[in-house]
Amino acid sequence: MIIRQITKTILLSTIILFSAIYSNKSSAQDGKALFNTYCAACHKMDKDLTGPALMGSEERWGNDRKKLVAWVKNSANVIASGDKYANEIFAKWNKLPMTPFESMLKDAEINAVLDYIKDWKPASAPVATTDNAVKTAPDKNTLYLGIITLALALAALILLFVKRNLKKLSNETLGIQAATPIPFWKNKSYITLVVLLLFISGGYMVTKGAIDLGRNKDYQPVQPIFYSHKVHAGVNQISCLYCHGGAEKGKHANIPSVNVCMNCHKSITEYSGEQLYDGNGKKVDGTAEIKKLHKYAGFDVNNANAWNPNDAKQIEWVKIHNLPDHVYFNHNQHVEVGKVQCQTCHGDIPKMDEVKQFSDLSMGWCVNCHRETKVQFKDNGFYSIYEKYHKELKNGKLDSTKGITVEKIGGTECQKCHY
Repeated sequence: MIIRQITKTILLSTIILFSAIYSNKSSAQDGKALFNTYCAACHKMDKDLTGPALMGSEERWGNDRKKLVAWVKNSANVIASGDKYANEIFAKWNKLPMTPFESMLKDAEINAVLDYIKDWKPASAPVATTDNAVKTAPDKNTLYLGIITLALALAALILLFVKRNLKKLSNETLGIQAATPIPFWKNKSYITLVVLLLFISGGYMVTKGAIDLGRNKDYQPVQPIFYSHKVHAGVNQISCLYCHGGAEKGKHANIPSVNVCMNCHKSITEYSGEQLYDGNGKKVDGTAEIKKLHKYAGFDVNNANAWNPNDAKQIEWVKIHNLPDHVYFNHNQHVEVGKVQCQTCHGDIPKMDEVKQFSDLSMGWCVNCHRETKVQFKDNGFYSIYEKYHKELKNGKLDSTKGITVEKIGGTECQKCHY
């Protein structure tokens, strides 16, 4: 009986502790964490990077938080609206569109990031920053809750022992013989409880494992040649479509042939950029990797004029993104028709040396994107067949500001991807 009460007390204390921890985490919008995940690749607070410095950005937007949120969600819509400052930024940054985040971040999360940016102070500032407050407050709260829970559990345990001893003294005084206690391993209640806990934990782990089958998020295989997207697409600003032309014109993005690589590397035979590192932190000799390419191409640096492109051998690149055979996916329909940026699915490729799978590419991930992503419907010839929507937009029956999502044109129907 005493053991059962102790077990209940410990379980109840554990539930209270975890409930407090997770409720605290779920209610707090961690602007710094969101900033580091989605913004830090292109922006710094106090200086320009791939994008402009963010410190003071809200003031530059005339303290119009609503417009700034709309810009983060989809800058193309704000530019198209004719906003003067939006178009000035677009022109200043060589008309490179900002990655749209409307399918990745909710308004509350964007506001959390903007609050973090607004409150950010340089590290040298003498006043404690919001950055530190955001970072330390949840940790301190969790520690305090843990200490209180442990103290309450200990107090309950002491009271149970006091109660047991008083009961024992009372029974001895009255001459009542105490019942022989049942050993823990023979008590059916405890055996049932243990089996139940094992069943629930095992079921949870099996279900989680089954859901993750075939998903290869963060998969980063070793390639026959160390190819840095950071050097090519980032530093040298080579367009994704120069190498992956199929993404714009066909179902598959395609891997470029050796001869496409040799368009540049006939003359670029040595690497002179910043030091390269592989996924394990080991230094990579960029010139040695170019020599590997030359070997596949059958190219002799000392006799460049004699090179015959027909001598090139195929590089056996390891495929990273694999979809099941029963899933239909068309790059052209997304990149050319839907105007989806490469980074939406593949992450910030210009910042990656060795490419990895950025998204889990699950059905839920795709369907959610279709539910939330607006279609570039206006002046897009592909969608001319949707006469009904065009008329409703013209007559004002559809709100043009809300747009037409992929879901409205059948993007969540099973046969759209499975047929």
